[in-house]
Amino acid sequence: MIQLDRITLTFPDGVGNITAVDDVSLRVDRGTIVGITGPSGSGKSSLLAVASTLITPDSGSVRIGDVDATQLSLAEKAELRRDRLGIVFQQSNLLPALTAREQLMVMGELGGGRRGRRARRAAGIRADDLLDAVGLRGQAGKRPAQLSGGQRQRVNIARALMNDPTVLVVDEPTSALDQERGSSILELLLRLTVEHDTATLLVTHDQRLLPLMDSVHTMVDGTLSRSRHTVAA
Repeated sequence: MIQLDRITLTFPDGVGNITAVDDVSLRVDRGTIVGITGPSGSGKSSLLAVASTLITPDSGSVRIGDVDATQLSLAEKAELRRDRLGIVFQQSNLLPALTAREQLMVMGELGGGRRGRRARRAAGIRADDLLDAVGLRGQAGKRPAQLSGGQRQRVNIARALMNDPTVLVVDEPTSALDQERGSSILELLLRLTVEHDTATLLVTHDQRLLPLMDSVHTMVDGTLSRSRHTVAA
């Protein structure tokens, strides 16, 4: 579960400040996917940055499970992101020299400390299972340049799930894809949200994808509307 409570975020703007996020509250439960839509510059990406603990808000709290992330140190926030958060950016940001499987294995190695053969073997099994879940087991040995845009985004999603996060934060995952591939990516995220029991918060401009989500909020000028439910109970 992720819960944002009365989040306000401002940035310096000349002699004053501009409000990017204005007193926003939002909750996403595990096993559900909540969408945020709205015009460019409305504060959606800023809200995701706060939800991802990458930016500390001026006021308000961000709870990941039972932890208030706004009270953590930078090192503690990094550990929280590693252990409980999966982040999917607009661009896949894959490492050019690594294969699809190695992209996931690197995530399994984060955190320092020695890892034995048993732990590495378990990480390899999980990487293979996730690549299979996103339909890429046969592409495990290929590097990003050998994959299509949709395939790279699927690797990106699998990588975000590698450490079994409780919360998945997703920013415009279909912006660089055509409609068919975009719908496929969202359907994949919906399925994995349920299968892995994650709380998924997703920003998208694509209105055609919104009916597939559990609920949708609209953001305008830093303010979030009340949700509208899109999936029948």
